[in-house]
Amino acid sequence: MKSVKLEWCLGEIRNAEILLEEAVKHYPDFSKLWMMKGQIQEEAGDKDKARDAYNQGLKKCPQAVPLWLLLSRLEERSQLTKARSILEKARLKNPACDELWLEAVRVEVRGGSKGFASTQMAKALQECPNSGILWAEAIFLEPRPQRKTKCVDALRKCEHNQHVLLAASKLFWSERKISKAREWFNRTVKIDPDLGDAWAAFSKFEHAHGEEKHQEDIKRRCLQAEPHHGEAWCKVSKHIQNWRLKTEEVLPLVAKSLVVPT
Repeated sequence: MKSVKLEWCLGEIRNAEILLEEAVKHYPDFSKLWMMKGQIQEEAGDKDKARDAYNQGLKKCPQAVPLWLLLSRLEERSQLTKARSILEKARLKNPACDELWLEAVRVEVRGGSKGFASTQMAKALQECPNSGILWAEAIFLEPRPQRKTKCVDALRKCEHNQHVLLAASKLFWSERKISKAREWFNRTVKIDPDLGDAWAAFSKFEHAHGEEKHQEDIKRRCLQAEPHHGEAWCKVSKHIQNWRLKTEEVLPLVAKSLVVPT
């Protein structure tokens, strides 16, 4: 895998492809190889080859949730119904998987069907009642007047979950309760210093509402923590063009990519 990644990073795509062909013969049940195979084809603009790689990978690794997500997103760009059916099939193979339910909700939001997204969320929370990522998403799925109530429900269900705490921080931010938001951001990064998304959101918040000393403090603490997780964080840090970037360079890029909560 590291050999393939090195060739990919260096732009030696043909070498990466040759290595991958060999690799999947030796390790057909290692899902990351199939993911890379598809992603390289997607990057080259060959949707058919990418689809083929993901489908072949899923035959060997039906429990690989990231592979299902890649295939679903590939199809979503041209056919929403196809993406829906892929996610449904994925949930049958992987019951009670909150990541797959979260994607099903987001597919509907991106497709403009907010009502259906709420229906999906209700089903998701029935199947995964203690999922922090689902409760965090559910808060901002509500109309503004109902968000506080949903946030209280989320905290009751997942009191110490970092994703719910981060969502609560963003809710206070959206309500312009600055000191309250800062307090909850601090609570979030204390509970899970490895969550890069929390550091990035906190940094963006301080750049909008804090003094320079606050901004520097967040940067210093983030560098000490060296976070590796988080959806937005991994999207930037694991992007093939960013392979040489250090934490201090990743932080502002992730912060920039985040949307200010409204």
